[in-house]
Parts: sequence; C-alpha cells; structure tokens
Amino acid sequence: MLVAACVAALLLDAGLHAEEGGSGHYLPGAMASFVDAVPPAETVITRYNMVYYDGAIGADQPLPIAGVDTLGAEATSWAHGLTFLWRPPLELGDRWSYALSATVPFLWMDVTANVTAGTTTVQRTSSVNALGDVVLMPLMVNYHVSSNLNANFRLGAYAPTGDYEVGRLANTGKNFWTVEPTLALMYFGVKNGIEASVFVGADFNAENPDTSYQSGTQFHVDGTLAQHFPLFGGLAGVGANGFWYDQLTGDSGAGATFGDFEGHTTGVGPVASYVFKLGKVDMIAEVKWLHELDTQRRMEGDTVWFKLVAKF
Repeated sequence: MLVAACVAALLLDAGLHAEEGGSGHYLPGAMASFVDAVPPAETVITRYNMVYYDGAIGADQPLPIAGVDTLGAEATSWAHGLTFLWRPPLELGDRWSYALSATVPFLWMDVTANVTAGTTTVQRTSSVNALGDVVLMPLMVNYHVSSNLNANFRLGAYAPTGDYEVGRLANTGKNFWTVEPTLALMYFGVKNGIEASVFVGADFNAENPDTSYQSGTQFHVDGTLAQHFPLFGGLAGVGANGFWYDQLTGDSGAGATFGDFEGHTTGVGPVASYVFKLGKVDMIAEVKWLHELDTQRRMEGDTVWFKLVAKF
C-alpha cells in the first residue's frame, strides 16, 4: 500500500481551484482509496502516478494566474510522479505503524487565456514542461483497528521546487509552501470485499513572495466505495470515487486583485483496481476518472488518474 499524498504534488497550476492561479497543491483523487494506505508492516514501496487534466473557465469569469489577471482560460496538463515510501522497523506500540515518503513530479502544461490590462484584452498561450513541487511526507501514522478497519494521520509539506515565472500563464510550481494534515478511515472487508474509504484534509498556504498573494485555507474530502473480488489469480475492484472541496478563508495580500476569490467544487466518477503479484513483488494498479459537477471561481473539467504501486 502507499501513502496517498504522493500524487498531490501533481497539481495543475493553471486551473484546478480558486486560490492564486486557480489551483492549490490539493489535487482531487490523490488520496482516496486503499491504494493510498499507510503500510502496517516494514516495507519499501515505489509508486508511479500519472494524472491528466483538461478544463476551462468561461470567458466572463476572472482568474488570477501568476500575477496576471485573466477573463476565461483553458488548460491541459499531463503530470508524472515517482513516489518512494519507507515503513521502517520502528515499533510505536501494538497496532501502530509509522512511515514516511517523498514524491518527485514532472509536468507538461498548455494554457490559453484572455489576459486583461486596463480596457484591453489579449489572448495568450503558454506551454511549459519542467519539475513540479516536491511532496514531503515525514509523518504517516496508522492505527490497525481490526482486520477490516484502519485509521491514520499524515502530515504533508509541498516545497516550491517547481518552475515558476511571474507573468507566465503555465507554471509547474506554485512558488509557495503548503502544509497539509490529513485524517483517513479505511474499511476493507476481508470476507465481503467491500471497501469504504474516506480522507479528510486541509491545506494551509504560505504567501507567494513574488506576487504578494496569500491563498486561503482549503478543506477537502475524498472517498471511495468499491466492491473487490477474485479475478485471474488477483483481486479486482470496481466502484465509485468522489470529492468535495471548499475554500474556508479568502485570498489576501497586495496581489489578490479579485478579492477573497473563495472557490468550491465537487466531482464524482468510476474507479477500477487490480492487485496482483509480479514475481515476488506485490503490485497494485488503479485507474479512475473524476468529472467536476459544481464549481465556483475555478476551472471545470475532468481528471484521469493511473497509479501503479510496487511493494517490496
């Protein structure tokens, strides 16, 4: 199993949520299912994450991007990330386990927007491919309630290592730090194969020093309901996943030209997974699609995930 926040770094800088640039470090679906669990026993895990996003915001809707005011925008992004997780031989007591991880993302982005300057509006296009913001997760603690139920807490930090330039529409980094605590409760029936997982988190952002923009605090809930069953010697799963996101506090600072700019979004879609062995290595593959249904002050679009986990 793997820590869920490993993919959250694969954000789409040009348009996922309110906040500066229309997006924050939180990415829907990054932490949502048993694939994102904290391992109960000593192990080393690697994980490949692929995220595709395509979205747009109406031509009459404002969106602040890297110090530029825009009206209407479209964005497409491919993100690839590699996560390394270690569950050391550290015992915290009966039923408890500890792990830590780091994720390095790389992104390809294309953004088109109507840039406003006074009474003039000009359409601009920007493309970039570069390193994204690295995700560090030094604290992941799990409590094994029973054979079917686990509860865990994790603390993630997003470092501003991505490529960023003021005035450029497409950026692979946010240019500020984010701290993200997350609580999770995961039920996975050993006998009935039913999964019910929920992840609740909040993002606390530092100010972008280059634009004097302070993004507000965000609250988000991700969940999965699925049925797992034996198939071709492995364990298959099909179900639904969804998310709910709300910005709790408004944006601020000299660069927040649109005011509070608090955002909201929800989304839902199908998910499928398969657990199998590759030699002596335990493998998990998961694919899912999230379609946004209700959005405010942000782009609306679709997110497609593919996660491949190898447990050694």
